Amino acid sequence: MTNASSATTINATEAAHFGGLAAEWWDPKGSSAMLHKLNPVRLGFIRSAVDAHFGGDGKARYPLLGKSALDVGCGAGLLCEPLARMGAEVTGVDAAPENIDAATAHAALSGLSITYRAGEIAAQGLGQFDIVSSMEVIEHVNDPAVFIGELKRHMKPDGLLLLSTPNRTPASRIFLVEAAERLGQVPRGTHDWDKFLTPDELTALLNDAGIEILDMQGIAFSPMSGLHLSSNMALNYILSARLRG
Repeated sequence: MTNASSATTINATEAAHFGGLAAEWWDPKGSSAMLHKLNPVRLGFIRSAVDAHFGGDGKARYPLLGKSALDVGCGAGLLCEPLARMGAEVTGVDAAPENIDAATAHAALSGLSITYRAGEIAAQGLGQFDIVSSMEVIEHVNDPAVFIGELKRHMKPDGLLLLSTPNRTPASRIFLVEAAERLGQVPRGTHDWDKFLTPDELTALLNDAGIEILDMQGIAFSPMSGLHLSSNMALNYILSARLRG
């Protein structure tokens, strides 16, 4: 197990906001509707990244069997549960205790064994993991560089890091903040556009931490295809990375 550090990343206002949404997290038509639409796209990227990094053939039903996974900022477990179904031993950590309660209850109903913890990732005393993921979280923390340091601290030497976040562009301000909140796809106050990181900014933070990007793709939207992986990163992007050799 790694020693707990004193790093703090939780923004109390953000944690309270998301904790207040816990009861609706698993409702695909509720306040987390956008996350439910994002999740299949993320999972497609994650499956490819896992197979590429760990030498899978894309056909295994349980590609993460024997692997450990840590999801930081796990909410009510929307990513933890698919990772567990892929065979991983999963731990989820979230700033909001309400989310952890909802995640624990849903995992029990789903018959899945997942370890959930509430609070700062640095305070949990967790070990290192084969996979460390954090989806749509880094834009909500107090200090992205410190947060990335904590993610790195929990990666095994040959581990895989998975991150997704909105890009800070005029398009994301219009569609992810103003339009999505007005249309009820995400709750009002969810996004602070000024805290979004561009791909170049996130790449620099990862490089400074000794982490190299393996793959980065946009998550784009079109009326015909809906949300899908794309070379267009104007709205949102997802990446895989590893510790620099």
